[in-house]
Amino acid sequence: MTITFFTSPIGLGHATRDIAIAEQLLKADGIAFVSGEGAASLIAKKGYDTMDVYRPEKFVVESGQLQHSFKWLMSYYSYYKKCKVIAKEILDKRAGLVVSDEDFASIAIGEEMGRRRVLITDITETHFTTGPASMIERKMNKSMQKMIQACDCVIIPDAGDDYGNIRHVGPIVRQASAGRDALRKQFGFTRNTIVVSTGGTDAGRYLIEKAIEAHRKLQSRLDSELVVVSGPSLKLPDSPDYRNLGFVDNLHELVYAADLVISLAGRSTIDESIAYGTPGIFIPIKGHFEQEEGAARLGFKYEDIFRLESLVEEKIGRRNNNNAVHAAGGGAERAAKIISDLDR
Repeated sequence: MTITFFTSPIGLGHATRDIAIAEQLLKADGIAFVSGEGAASLIAKKGYDTMDVYRPEKFVVESGQLQHSFKWLMSYYSYYKKCKVIAKEILDKRAGLVVSDEDFASIAIGEEMGRRRVLITDITETHFTTGPASMIERKMNKSMQKMIQACDCVIIPDAGDDYGNIRHVGPIVRQASAGRDALRKQFGFTRNTIVVSTGGTDAGRYLIEKAIEAHRKLQSRLDSELVVVSGPSLKLPDSPDYRNLGFVDNLHELVYAADLVISLAGRSTIDESIAYGTPGIFIPIKGHFEQEEGAARLGFKYEDIFRLESLVEEKIGRRNNNNAVHAAGGGAERAAKIISDLDR
């Protein structure tokens, strides 16, 4: 089995679901990952051969709102061209299957080289811009859709009907290493525990600040503790108001052990919350279409950041134990089988 995962380093969600898939593949000797920054560190911690070579363009976010979206889109296109050069150098040296988690540079190079290609993606087009700028984005979307249609298989981590080369596998979530009670003991969660996570960038600083502010008003009557997972890019000062865990490689287990999760509306954290039955509050970056759509599916919007206090009181401890654990692992197993079958 020779498989090269090209994992988008924008956030940590792509890395976590690719790790979940890799853990389900029976033979790991021929697996290597290509990514960058925090995502590459997360993958490497799991012991996989990892190339830390991608340097993605950063979103500019102020007060939880995306700024200069067209400028970012143009910067992303420049980043995409650089990634194509890197992907070609790597694929010239590595045979086998190309698996891309929203890294379209490797899909483009794989197509040029006649390699078998699997794409893992939540989206089939982007909607970052409006007005005249959207004409350029539409052209980029058409090119992306042609690449999608030409792949051997496209894995969608959601429920849905399969058609053409599209395969829906359900949420792709990492499996916990222990039961919830054991994890709570391991993490020292003795009170009502609220986990705040903002992914792999500093885009969620505003959400952390608002969560801390809300928790100050609530902690005495909720008998609660705030645990912040700030990620690899955001440095927070020490404070008696929260416990900062920084960058962790087992967020899914913290989500499982918690009584509530507050997060940006990234797909992976949403899926982990649902799979493990933990109630969540998901605040999208305003202007980030993918997060806004994901949050809306669960009834949240950006403006909810200004009513965190009431939302915390409403949601904390209301676990959905019917979902807990049963959904975890299923999507990863199905995705791994698809990949294994194509790698024969």
